[in-house]
Amino acid sequence: MTISSRSGTAVAGRLGRDGAFWAAASVLALALWSSGAPSVLYPIYAERWDLTPVVMTTVFATYQLALMVVLPLFGNLSDLVGRRRVMTLGVGLMAVSALLFAVAPDVSYLYAGRVLQGAGAGLSMGAATASLVENSTTRGPRAASTTATVATSAGLTLALLVSGVLAEYLPMPLLWSYVVLLVLATASVVALALTPDDRPPVRAPWRPRAPFVPAGIRTGFVVATLSVALAYCVGAIFLSLGAHMIDQLTRTESTAVVGALLAASAACIGITGLFLGRVDARRLVWAGVGLTLASLVLMAAASARASLPLFLAWCVVGGVAYAVAFTGGLGLVNGLAPQHHRGAVLSFLYLVAYALQAVTAIGAGAVATRVSLGVAMEVAAVFLAGLCAVVVVLLLSGSRRASPVEAVTA
Repeated sequence: MTISSRSGTAVAGRLGRDGAFWAAASVLALALWSSGAPSVLYPIYAERWDLTPVVMTTVFATYQLALMVVLPLFGNLSDLVGRRRVMTLGVGLMAVSALLFAVAPDVSYLYAGRVLQGAGAGLSMGAATASLVENSTTRGPRAASTTATVATSAGLTLALLVSGVLAEYLPMPLLWSYVVLLVLATASVVALALTPDDRPPVRAPWRPRAPFVPAGIRTGFVVATLSVALAYCVGAIFLSLGAHMIDQLTRTESTAVVGALLAASAACIGITGLFLGRVDARRLVWAGVGLTLASLVLMAAASARASLPLFLAWCVVGGVAYAVAFTGGLGLVNGLAPQHHRGAVLSFLYLVAYALQAVTAIGAGAVATRVSLGVAMEVAAVFLAGLCAVVVVLLLSGSRRASPVEAVTA
């Protein structure tokens, strides 16, 4: 059997294009599972090895720093050798990272594991997002961005829940989450092997190239990227310092409780994403800015007042804000990016978003270590409110000039 591919014809795999669509969604879910798996366990690592908040946030941000190296070098690789091959390589690196975390005797292994996680995500996320668009035969780019939102949130939610429960109820609490990750990575590689070969018929030689955005879509690209970055930055604070906030608010030693509270926000992302498929991307960006500002107020208030109800409100509103801002930003760029540069454009978007996420996480951790967690939340809220203001200015100026952002309806 032969099917049409994005650049001509390709050898079909047993799963077909629908199978390729869902295999790509599973890769996005796995990337977030890999990223979120250690989050519930950070307090255990900190207690066992006497680690400060800034050490834990730099461990968290090593993932983003690795992405910032990989994406400029290999962001266009899937455009040249095919989405499937690049996704398979990325998932393989995530599997090796799980092995490092599982046997880690000290914090150096955590840094190495996060490097591999970041490299794996850097290779696979742009390719997987592009594959969603190109294999969405009846769904369109808007549905692809919604699927990406739901897939990533599902991966993160399950990672937090499963990690918390396994660490609480099984011996060797720092092992089993990574065993599950390794099994899932193996299953994902098998699924990818059964999908159609999507290599382009004309193979240009690969060479590193500086990140770029095609002329004519740059305003829309900046708006889309900052919208995704807002979601990622709030998520960085939540995943790197959320467990420490829960510890201060509840004094619980149950990793299952910590995992459930952290997973509540991720679950809100996925549930909200289910309802965004038909909403215009530009309107989602506007709504994402407003909801992000509301979540920042709740975040600062929860930390300042040591209030568990306010923390839970932040989980809900922050999760909804993440879904809306991420889906809106991804919808914009999916509609704007030309097909033959889609992998490179999406990789550049992730590069900028993850760079801002790393700055947020490391900065918040440094302030929490030197001053207090409450002050760190306030400083982070001010920084992210500034990013919201930039997005609003760009949206308004783009409207006046009839920028490409206005043309996006998918």
